[in-house]
Amino acid sequence: MSVAASSSLRDRQYPLIRKLADAIEAVWDEYLDLSPYHLPDDLGYVEGKLEGERLTIENRCHQTPQFRKLHLELAQVGKSLDILHCVMFPRSAYPLPMFGTDLVGGRGQIGAAIVDLSPTKPDRSLPDSYCTALGQLPAPDYSQPRELPDWGDIFSEFCLFVRPADQAEEDRFLQRVVSYLTIHCQQAIAMQPVSGELERQAIEGQRRYCSQQQQNDKTRRVLEKAFGEEWAERYMTTVLFDLPSD
Repeated sequence: MSVAASSSLRDRQYPLIRKLADAIEAVWDEYLDLSPYHLPDDLGYVEGKLEGERLTIENRCHQTPQFRKLHLELAQVGKSLDILHCVMFPRSAYPLPMFGTDLVGGRGQIGAAIVDLSPTKPDRSLPDSYCTALGQLPAPDYSQPRELPDWGDIFSEFCLFVRPADQAEEDRFLQRVVSYLTIHCQQAIAMQPVSGELERQAIEGQRRYCSQQQQNDKTRRVLEKAFGEEWAERYMTTVLFDLPSD
């Protein structure tokens, strides 16, 4: 069954965000055995106010034998800001990197576009099979690269963080995300589960990733302004970057 579905929020968002959301769900649907992942009832779809404008957040989550949570978030602030956020959280028995991608758009352009497969190994390296597959992709070609944040040491050498300058660069970014995601899904379904020390290392690597991401002050400030500090903390630690317990 396809996971793609019509979304009134998605239909109102910047075209690249709509295309990327559809593409992510299409790859998930092609490669993975999806089942529902249930968020708390009050966190799946949320509306609030941010500086007088309506803030809308829509979350879609799934789980698979290899991933404890696949999370796709779409958000919009009035007519000034569109956001896509996606992270795939592996189960502890699958020592996989963390796939993540974000788009932030406003005033008719994408200001920030990032995608990565972030290492969870103790030495912070990607598995050789990932390096081989990613190394075969075309070299990135973007006129406006961006600098990673101070907490961005969790990202890999293949992390792409840019401001797409035109339609061609937007299209290349979309294809890059699809390539990363396809490689990730293929690697995941081919992997045999582990236990013992390897599983413990995978849990610790994922915890470090989530803890670093929770330091994203820009996201936290927006949520605090719209919903208050307590709600923002709950959303950051329950929906966006919950720590693994399995």
